[in-house]
Amino acid sequence: MILLLGASGYVGNTFQNHLIQRGIEFKSLSLSNPMLARRAVLEEAITSYRPEFLINAAGYTGKPNVDASERQKLICIEANLTLPGLIAELCEKHDLPWGHVSSGCIYTGRRSDGRGFSEGDPPNFDFRHNNCSFYSGTKALSEEILREKTNHYVWRLRIPYNEIDSPRNYLSKVMNYQTLIDVENSISQLDEFVRACWQCWEKRVPFGTYNVTNPGVITTKEVTELIDEAGLTPSGKYWEFFKDEDEFLNKAALTPRANCVMDNSKLLKTGIEMTEVHDSIRWCLKNWKMS
Repeated sequence: MILLLGASGYVGNTFQNHLIQRGIEFKSLSLSNPMLARRAVLEEAITSYRPEFLINAAGYTGKPNVDASERQKLICIEANLTLPGLIAELCEKHDLPWGHVSSGCIYTGRRSDGRGFSEGDPPNFDFRHNNCSFYSGTKALSEEILREKTNHYVWRLRIPYNEIDSPRNYLSKVMNYQTLIDVENSISQLDEFVRACWQCWEKRVPFGTYNVTNPGVITTKEVTELIDEAGLTPSGKYWEFFKDEDEFLNKAALTPRANCVMDNSKLLKTGIEMTEVHDSIRWCLKNWKMS
C-alpha cells in the first residue's frame, strides 16, 4: 500500500490518477497545521496503514505563479522546507522508503561548460547566491536537508505541462499570457513525470536525486511556433516578447524566474524512458482538451 501526500494539488492529483489507473492500493493523506498536529497525523498514518512506500507531492508554488510566494513566505517555508524535513525524520524512524517531488528551479542558465545541470551540481539559484525567488530558495534548502538522509528519491520537476488545459499547465500559460519572455528550458510532461517517478520505485532503481525532465531543450518561441503549427493560437493573438529579462522583471514579475537546462541522463540510464520534448509537446497540442 502507498501513502500519498498532496493528492489535491496539480502534481499530486496526477499521482493519484496514475495509482488508480494501475490498480495500486493507496491512501491519500491531508496534513493540517500546526506542525505538531502534522507530526501526529502522519505518524499515526504510518503506523496504522503500514505503507510500503510514501509519495510526497505536497508543496507550495503559489497561484497563479511563484510571485505569490513572495507574499506568503511562512506558508512557503512550512510546505517546502519544514514538511519535507518532518517526513524525512518520520520515514527514517519507521524505516519507510519514500519519494519527494522537488524542483529544477534551483538552477539558472547552463553549467559553465555549456551542458545541462546534473544531479550532483550545487544550486546556483538559491539563498546562498542571493539571486532567487523565495520559492526556489526554499526548494534548494529542502534538498540540502534531505541530502543527509537515505532511503528516498528526490524527483526534480520542471515547468509541468500535458494535453489538458489548466491554469497550472505551461502550455495554457503560454497561450494566455499577453507578453512572453523568450528563454530556453528543460521541462516535464506531467504524466510522464509521474510515470517515471513511480517506475523509480517499481523498478527499485537506486535511491537518490533524479532530474525528471523530457530529453532536449526548448525555447519559448519554439513553443509558440508549435502552438501555431497545431492551430491553437488564440484568435487575434499576436505573440509579443519582452526584449530581455530586465524588462520582464520591471513590467511583469515581482521576483526572478529560474530558466535552466538540466541533464536527465542519470534517469535515462536506469531504463526509464521519456519522450523528446518537441515531440511530446506536439502530441499534447494534437490531443488538446479544454478543461
